[in-house]
Amino acid sequence: MKIISHRGYWKSIEEKNRPNAFKHSFELGFGTETDLRDYLGEIVISHDIPENDAISLNELFTIFSKFSKKLPLALNVKADGLQQKLKLALKDFKIENYFVFDMSIPDTLGYIKEGINFFSRQSEYEPNPIFYQDCKGIWLDGFTSDWYDTRIIKDHLKNKKQVAIVSPDLHKRDLMPLWEKLKKDKIYQMEGVILCTDIPEDAVNFFK
Repeated sequence: MKIISHRGYWKSIEEKNRPNAFKHSFELGFGTETDLRDYLGEIVISHDIPENDAISLNELFTIFSKFSKKLPLALNVKADGLQQKLKLALKDFKIENYFVFDMSIPDTLGYIKEGINFFSRQSEYEPNPIFYQDCKGIWLDGFTSDWYDTRIIKDHLKNKKQVAIVSPDLHKRDLMPLWEKLKKDKIYQMEGVILCTDIPEDAVNFFK
């Protein structure tokens, strides 16, 4: 199982999606999840509506390229129509271990057309992942509970889909029941599994 940070490795809220948080994450060997939006015709990194201090996608990729490009990048798409510029940036920086997710359904069609790696979301509110045949993996989320069992994870892996698990701490829920289940059922030992968390070093210590 690969562990990735949520909006970089940060200690205070102000550090989220900022250059030092990404640098710290990559230095420690963690990939990351982050948010893509558009601002004045360019792709920027911002969870909320961007302001002029949002870092650019190129700045993120420049930081990333100084470390191992084998680290996974999970790119949460929060605006439509980013396909062409994102595809060009991925090509320019020679980034291959990435996926996008959370696009609207019409916008997802554009990512399929462009051959961009994408994960389909599955949660208690979206029990049937869309475009399952075309997606590279599943973004497995639980907003209010750990509603899924490990059989669901194993079934996706058998179907040659990666599975990115959203750790409950992202929703301010107790993470230990899920982490213990992933450990007990040896999910953490399986190829193709990713865990996204705000506390990646704690995850390493728990699952080692």
